[in-house]
Amino acid sequence: MKSFPVPVRVKGECSPMAIPLPEGRVDGTVEVLKSLADPTRLQIVGILRRASEPVCICDLTATFNLSQPTISHHMARLREAGLIEVLRRGIWAYYRLATLDSKTRSLLDLLA
Repeated sequence: MKSFPVPVRVKGECSPMAIPLPEGRVDGTVEVLKSLADPTRLQIVGILRRASEPVCICDLTATFNLSQPTISHHMARLREAGLIEVLRRGIWAYYRLATLDSKTRSLLDLLA
């Protein structure tokens, strides 16, 4: 077992730590992470990240062999988290990654 230095403590005295992220930033990050916690949604984000143009919902349905309502549910979750945008053309819906802040973009870069 490794040994490392531990500070001397006085019984009953605790030192509160500074919280590194503001609450609003934490809430937003948690929502992004929750939306990416599903394997299908994580794969969808990967597809959209690599796509040179918006991707049609029908192509995602064919890719995952899932029903259109199931894919639409996943897309709604990703939209709610602010990760994707939808463009409607007639009966078709096309999706692309949203313009993301640098921290969210860095997170997606780590996942890909």
